[in-house]
Amino acid sequence: MSTLDQARETHLKNIEAKSGKSLAEIRLLIEKSGLTKHGEIRQMLKTELGLGHGDANGLVHYALNTDGQSAAKASGSSDDDIVSEMYSGKKAHLRPIHEQLIAAIEKLGAFETVPKKGYVSLRRKKQFAMIGPATQDRVEVGLNMKGVPATDRLAAMPAGGMCQYKVKVTTSDQVDDELLGWVRQAYESAG
Repeated sequence: MSTLDQARETHLKNIEAKSGKSLAEIRLLIEKSGLTKHGEIRQMLKTELGLGHGDANGLVHYALNTDGQSAAKASGSSDDDIVSEMYSGKKAHLRPIHEQLIAAIEKLGAFETVPKKGYVSLRRKKQFAMIGPATQDRVEVGLNMKGVPATDRLAAMPAGGMCQYKVKVTTSDQVDDELLGWVRQAYESAG
């Protein structure tokens, strides 16, 4: 079983514990809802089960037998093709920021990159960061780490989301020691 598969399995077990429902019960809840769109199902699970965005999103992928990576690769594209698509059109000028971030993070040591539909997940034993073009004007770096005080730049995210913190990056000079220090902390906490 791959590291990614192990992470998904652990995530689903944690969701069962949080919600008090088995995966079969959750799948039945989704079927009975009559909802078919990913976002609608995710919102229903957040409301009905009190789950955070990341947990509800993971359940939708499980129930619909999809995941962001499979959806992104459905066309048979390479990882680089997927990233190029993310940074195409009006977002193309943001690709150098992405590349600068990846190059700096590679200096920390080994990790896995998993391109999804709109971002790239960076994983060790678990996801430590997400990088993607949030708008045509900025890249967002999501970070998973605990015990770090939020600042104007390091925004704390609501509990249950895909990341605990987010940093908006609009220019390459913002890929600085402060940001890379937070990335290092997230990297080290991911095993």
